[in-house]
Amino acid sequence: MGIDMSIIWAGIIVLGVFMYVVMDGFDLGVGMLFPFFQDRHDRDVMMNTIAPIWDGNETWLVLGGAGLLAAFPVVYSAVLSALYLPIMLMLIGLILRGVAFEFRFKAGDARRHIWDKAFAGGSLLATLMQGVTLGAILMGIELEGGVFVGGAWDWLSPFSVFTGCGLVAAYVFLGSTWLVMKTEGRLQQELRRAARASTIVMAIAIAAVSLWTPLLHGHIAERWFGADALQWLLPVPFLVVLSLAALWRTLGSEQRNASPFSLALFVTFLGYSGLVISIMPIILPPSLTIWQAAAPASSQGFALVGALFIIPIILGYTAWSYYVFRGKVRHGDHYH
Repeated sequence: MGIDMSIIWAGIIVLGVFMYVVMDGFDLGVGMLFPFFQDRHDRDVMMNTIAPIWDGNETWLVLGGAGLLAAFPVVYSAVLSALYLPIMLMLIGLILRGVAFEFRFKAGDARRHIWDKAFAGGSLLATLMQGVTLGAILMGIELEGGVFVGGAWDWLSPFSVFTGCGLVAAYVFLGSTWLVMKTEGRLQQELRRAARASTIVMAIAIAAVSLWTPLLHGHIAERWFGADALQWLLPVPFLVVLSLAALWRTLGSEQRNASPFSLALFVTFLGYSGLVISIMPIILPPSLTIWQAAAPASSQGFALVGALFIIPIILGYTAWSYYVFRGKVRHGDHYH
């Protein structure tokens, strides 16, 4: 039996997207929390928790996009054609917050608020458009002969808007628990309260998306609610409930600083796993599978050589950067 390159590449893309959601998710969440903290020094601390690592986190977005182009060019072409506007808005949001990182610390008091707004607004725009893109993909993209034939506004729907708002809740959830781990004192207490509020919103969003998604396509409903599936998939929502309950308890303990973020990561992993379980091996709903969308095996194999070389390097320098910048961030620490 030969090696199925399509399955390997699907696994690489699933990994890349998950790493992006986790790593860029919490630093986008930090940006969206900015409007709720008016003190300049609190904002300095919040931004400094992610200043050394935020740009490296976005490497995973590049990896996912490049992998999709190399291994599943039909999907890459269809997604860009159908979702050009939300993807462009997402990139504008990422550019805004990237510029804000550099200019905010150099701006005078009179103009710093401009870059605070750019940082918060860019974070919100990027997150909302990522969620809208996900929702539009889940709803399905109309193809004929592997070419997008739908309208320019097909991506805009109640479901895609809701998934956009749901992803905002998820990233704020990750960002608030990250800041609980990285801060201390009065600011940390305020962030614990913010994390509790975001946990409630996250639980509601998970429940709503979990109930709404199976209504989109029959195969998703069958995957989750078929007689054979229940015994295997029931642990996923059960673990989500247990993890959220445990996270709620740890937020009430001043001695538990890292536990909330660890549990938030686990909840995110469970939610992402549920999404993958719902659609795979379909890579582009409603019906395009990873094998139908795959590039020639020779092309996938050639690209795989580069991927297997670069992924360990990315993992290595990511782990090293997090290790170097571990620990608390305090008032008076500076980003240069």
